[in-house]
Amino acid sequence: MSSSCGSCSTEKKEGDKPNAAHALQNELISSTLKRIKYKIFVMSGKGGVGKSSVAVNIAAALADKGFKVGILDVDIHGPSVPHLLGITGQLEVERGNLVVPKKVNDNLHVVSMESLLKDPDQAVLWRGPMKTSAIRQFISDVQWGDLDFLVIDSPPGTGDEPMTVLKTIPESLAVVVTTPQEISLADVRKAINFLQYAKANIMGVVENMSGLICPHCHEQIDLFKRGGGEQLAEKYGLPFLGAIPLDPTAVVAADLGKPVVLLEESSPAKTAFRAVADKIAEAAESSLEIASSTHS
Repeated sequence: MSSSCGSCSTEKKEGDKPNAAHALQNELISSTLKRIKYKIFVMSGKGGVGKSSVAVNIAAALADKGFKVGILDVDIHGPSVPHLLGITGQLEVERGNLVVPKKVNDNLHVVSMESLLKDPDQAVLWRGPMKTSAIRQFISDVQWGDLDFLVIDSPPGTGDEPMTVLKTIPESLAVVVTTPQEISLADVRKAINFLQYAKANIMGVVENMSGLICPHCHEQIDLFKRGGGEQLAEKYGLPFLGAIPLDPTAVVAADLGKPVVLLEESSPAKTAFRAVADKIAEAAESSLEIASSTHS
């Protein structure tokens, strides 16, 4: 895989039929996805809600429970997953031009746009077709192997990246991240509308920055209010997966490049993230059982 993304030229030709290269890539994508049991698509309606932190900590918590987990960071213009996991350096390519994900630990591996750049501060000036091609390559050209979960961290909004993910991985289970205040909820309502229009499978809603736990008195302060995400989930008839409080420990852990769920000491955020991960694992298993019974 290269930053030039040569497969961007695989456009549809006469009769709207995909050409041979595109068809081959579709086969590679299909064979890759068959080896991944659950695909969790984490998105939000706006930036600044801590979506990537939620995605990383959910993935790390699932991996710590013994699941084989991959993180696919499709935030092409602003990837933050490597920073949150303390990952540096470029991805390696094995024989056959398959990209090897970055290893965090035995159960957790990552692919991010930043790991393809020689300079992590380099801006990626791509438009729709190149972004679409890159995301498809992140699946077809990466040696993911057998996974229990692939957690996909999408950029905020309803643009090219989330549309490509839902088209490429239609069986994705969407987790919508919001903060409690109305300015976030207004954009998240648009994201839910987008998912409904795309006939996506919505797993549920996570409320991030749900109050602040004082590190001194341990009382909860409703800094950005609380409960907005739960009310939103109830309004749309969606499961509420849990609330994550603001926690200074999580902020320090993120700066150190280590998910708060992997710290030895306990903290409010660690407890909350692990509870959300448990709910996601249960909901994913239920979704597979429902799909199996529907098609039997």
